[in-house]
Formats: sequence, C-alpha cells, structure tokens
Amino acid sequence: MPRQIIDRSQKLFDHAQKFIPGGVNSPVRAFRSVGGTPRFFTKAKGAYLWDADENRYVDTICSWGPAIVGHARKEVIDAVKKAAEGGLSFGAPTATEGELAEWVSKHMPSIEMLRLTSSGTEATMSAIRLARGFTGRPKILKFEGCYHGHVDSLLVKAGSGLLTFGNPTSAGVPESFAAETLVLDYNDIEGVKACFAEHSEQIAGVIVEPIAGNMNLVRPVEGFLEILREQCSAHGAVLIFDEVMTGFRVGAQGVQGLTGIRPDLTTLGKVIGGGMPMGAFGGRAEIMRQVAPLGPVYQAGTLSGNPVAVAAGIATLKIVSEPEFFNTLSRLTADCMAGLTQAAREAGITRFCADSVGGMFGIYFAHACPKSLEDVTQSNREAFNRFFHAMLERGVYLAPSAYEAGFLSIEHQGEPIDIILKTAREAFKEIASVANA
Repeated sequence: MPRQIIDRSQKLFDHAQKFIPGGVNSPVRAFRSVGGTPRFFTKAKGAYLWDADENRYVDTICSWGPAIVGHARKEVIDAVKKAAEGGLSFGAPTATEGELAEWVSKHMPSIEMLRLTSSGTEATMSAIRLARGFTGRPKILKFEGCYHGHVDSLLVKAGSGLLTFGNPTSAGVPESFAAETLVLDYNDIEGVKACFAEHSEQIAGVIVEPIAGNMNLVRPVEGFLEILREQCSAHGAVLIFDEVMTGFRVGAQGVQGLTGIRPDLTTLGKVIGGGMPMGAFGGRAEIMRQVAPLGPVYQAGTLSGNPVAVAAGIATLKIVSEPEFFNTLSRLTADCMAGLTQAAREAGITRFCADSVGGMFGIYFAHACPKSLEDVTQSNREAFNRFFHAMLERGVYLAPSAYEAGFLSIEHQGEPIDIILKTAREAFKEIASVANA
C-alpha cells in the first residue's frame, strides 16, 4: 500500500494550532508522544475511518471505546435522528432517562440507583465527592497509572495523556488537594493492607480501574480486587470501580461481571453514550440517596441525561446485550492479538506480546505483559513509535501512545482484521532491528 498523503490534515492542524492549545481538544490526539501530524477525520463507517485527504484507515481506537457496535451503525443513527427531531435538550426530565437507568441497573446488579452525567470525568468527580459525603472522611486511595478524568484531587501520578508527556502531576492542582489522595502501585496487595492499617479512619473510598486501560491494558493480579473489597468492607470505606472504559466493553456486566466482585459505586461512560457525550455513576441505594435532591451531596448538570445521547446509548446497549455479542467480540479480539504476536515472531521480534479482554486490547514491546505502571514504562517505546507510524502509513490507525489501550468493534470481523494482520507483518519487518534493541 502506498504511503498516505496528508496535505489536508497538515493544513487543518496548522490552522487549529492558531486557536486551540496544541491544535487539539484532548492532549493525546496531538501525536506529541509518537511525533508526526495528527490525522483530521471527516467520516467513519463500521470499522473504518476516512481522513480529510480521503485516506481510509482500519480504526483500532473506536472513539476510545464507545464505537463497540461499529461506527455509524444504522440502529444507533436512526435513534439519534428520531430523538433530535424532537429537540436537542430540554433541561427537564424525559422518559428515556429512566429507561436507560433501569436497563443499566438490570444488567449491572451492583447499581441499584443511577445518576446520569455528561462525561466520565463528571461521573468520577461526583463518585468521590459522594464517597466523602457518605463516610464523612477526607482521603481517597487511587493507584499509579490509573486515570479517572481530570479531577484536581486525582491528578496525582495519573496515567494516560499525562504519562505520555512524562508529567506525573498537573500544574494548577494545589498541594492541599493532592494531600488528600493516597497513591499506591497498581496490583500492590501488601501496600493496600498497610495503607488501611495506617489510614483506615480517614479513607473515604478507593477508586480503581478494575482492568486498567490508561497505562495500556493491565489486568489485576489474583487477589488484588479481592483485597480492595475486603479492606473497604472491614473499614467502612466505599469501593469505587471506575468502569468508564470497561463498562459494557469487556463484558455484559463489566469487570464486576467477570470477577464477581461487587463495588459500592461504579462510574460509567463511553459505551453507555453510544458515541455521544455521556457518563453515569451509581451503586448501592443507601449511598446514592445521599445525592441531591434526596441528600446533602450536591451534583448537577445542565445537559445530564441529554435525550439525544440517551437515545444513542439505549440503541447501543440493546445491540451489545444480544446473545453471543461479547463471545464473538472477545474471540475476534483475542484472535487478532494472537495474529499480531505470531507476525512479530515471524519477523524475528521476541520482545513483543499482546493481551485482550472483551473488545479491549493492549500491545507491548516487552517480553511479558505488564502488571504495573513500572512494567509499562520498561517497554520499548521507540519500537512502538516506529510501529505506530509504519501501521498508520499503511492504513491502520492505532492509539498514538504506548500508554493507551486499544479497542475493536463487532464490525471488525473479516476484512478489517485481515488488513490489520497483513499490515502488521509488513510493519514488524520494517522495525525489527529497533524492536529487538
């Protein structure tokens, strides 16, 4: 395949940089980690994206997770059109908000009550405020490499875009805010025990990505989530699963469905909006009744429960709840990762591995899949950057950072996977000397 022509993307990027910080509205889109010119996209369909220069790409980001049923799926677009024809926003209750909340509650048993928001960041911000309000305690325990949105008190040794720029905390966050956040290594079971032994009377809650995706895909080791549940229950703290990324992405009930571990609160986003801006937090009714107007914990949002976003979410969730949906998605993603690993070996690359859960995956230029942020940072970043561009120039769009998980959709079956693997075989041969360095 010939190299991509990106004249129009370059011109659009040059123009955007005059008016938008870095030319983008979310940092990782700027390609600062991998170098080069970000692609400006004009349309998407199924498993494919088209940029402003009319280059077609197989998409392995899927809007960072939401496009699980494929881009521009007819059922979703039809639902959005119908909702939009009735008005874009009312600032008042609608029947579909209750329908969506009931659907989520039935499919995720830990959620007895639910509050909709406009983003995952709003959801996590509200959940930690609720944990503090419910317990009357100040401190939150989080884990290095987990990202829970750009909430001041959680931008402490965070992952994702911040890690990409080598900046473990954000400017503009007072030390007094960060002081109320306790940070441990992901999968550090003994650290959790020690932390609760020292701070149990001050810990309001623990927030965790039950499968991390913001330092690339990192699974919990056996016993890690179990000890969080045990310690929170023993000391009266609130266990918060941040399933903004994994909720209805790795399985029909998120990570909690795969593990059987029931959190007190769950934050959701991405898939539940079907590609529209939406988030949610929910959990035990006893805790959720502390949210205004029932209780003293204030939370509000002008566009929360937006009818167009709710319509997209309901249409998407109906599709993912179809029999065999997740079995099919999990199988095609696992097969793709196995194919990538085989292609790397055929190119003589030994320092490469891959993993997946549901429709979420991670690729690592390392000898073994990581268990912590430190493991992730030991991978061969230069090899990833070369691989990223070799794939991009041949028409496969990967996440532009070695610290991000990837995503496939149900529409990737067949030709899209074949293209990914064919392209990868060429790309691995091109970068082999760097990958084994």
